[in-house]
Amino acid sequence: ARSFADIGDIIRGKDLYFGNNKKDKLQEQLKKYFKNIYNNLTEEAKQTYQDNDGNYFKLREDWWALNRETVWKAITCNAHDSRYGKMGADGSIEQSDMKQCRNITGVPTNLDYVPQYL
Repeated sequence: ARSFADIGDIIRGKDLYFGNNKKDKLQEQLKKYFKNIYNNLTEEAKQTYQDNDGNYFKLREDWWALNRETVWKAITCNAHDSRYGKMGADGSIEQSDMKQCRNITGVPTNLDYVPQYL
């Protein structure tokens, strides 16, 4: 299972799970998508995002920053009658009383980079 933060890492090319063939194929496909985005930028923007290795890490970072809320809504608004776990300041986890995407004004930042314990 992947978390919302994991999805952001994958988009930005920062996923640390190396050696997985499906992951490698996904990264190659993402490089193609971001190359297409890059090719449609203005010349000025191309200077900012130029990447000789074809990874477009800065473009991917900025794309994620601009689109993470849209991705969040796409995930949660289509999760019919689902609830997500909410971590309290004391570390307790409770189920959100907000179903789907109603009443959520932004991406809950408590879902970013939650430490994983082995």
